[in-house]
Amino acid sequence: MAAPAVAASVIPALSERPIKNTVVLFDVDNTLSLPRRSATPEMLQLLSQLRHKVAIGFVGGSDLAKQQEQLGARDIPVTTMFDFCFSENGLTAYRMGKPLASHSFIKWIGEDNYKRLLRFVLHYVADLDIPVKRGTFVEFRNGMINVSPIGRNATVQERDEYQKFDLEHKIREQFVEAIKKEFPDLGLTYSIGGQISFDVFPQGWDKRYCLEHIENEKNLPDGVEYTNIHFFGDKCFKGGNDYELYEDPRTIGHSVESPDDTLVQLRKLFDV
Repeated sequence: MAAPAVAASVIPALSERPIKNTVVLFDVDNTLSLPRRSATPEMLQLLSQLRHKVAIGFVGGSDLAKQQEQLGARDIPVTTMFDFCFSENGLTAYRMGKPLASHSFIKWIGEDNYKRLLRFVLHYVADLDIPVKRGTFVEFRNGMINVSPIGRNATVQERDEYQKFDLEHKIREQFVEAIKKEFPDLGLTYSIGGQISFDVFPQGWDKRYCLEHIENEKNLPDGVEYTNIHFFGDKCFKGGNDYELYEDPRTIGHSVESPDDTLVQLRKLFDV
């Protein structure tokens, strides 16, 4: 883990990257690392090398603490390893290690509507007939809630087994449809990502939200106007949590199958 830290200390300023006006954004799970597992030293080294050529950032639905677990290290804050850190789709954001403006899901939806939504979700989970249930079925985040039928406390093995079960029985898809039917008036969007959960957030607060920060760069004294915005993600199909950002006309989308596939595509595209 030392190599990325050393390399990060001597990176060029954003305006001095050799490949001009270019930023490369990444999904986290199954793109930079396996779900809830640490990125490999090979991936971290390649990202450090890439950062010497272009600006880089990640765009994840999880909160910063989970991304620190997957991409950072005990003595290396993840906010120092990327130029842009977009947690919760960019609703919690960092630029060059410093926080940017954030937004609150609970302020947007209001306590009464949130309680209505939460009651429905918890009743639905209670009535689900699935092989395993663990704990933390609803995780409250700054910009969204994350709902997991099996519970986020499931082990890695339980996650892997549940993912297969979910793909066969479409538990998450049916759950999302049930919430849509119950709350057609709340203006919510639903995004299935990772292995065991889905996100619920206001319309427009999907991964495209991070582009507001990227587009604002040109207005900063030391900012850059990014005319080439690459995005790498694994769930680029309709209904996947990378779809909107992948399909956005402002981005150049790259669909990957795994972190190893990300490595292959990056080496080919940027000669790193």
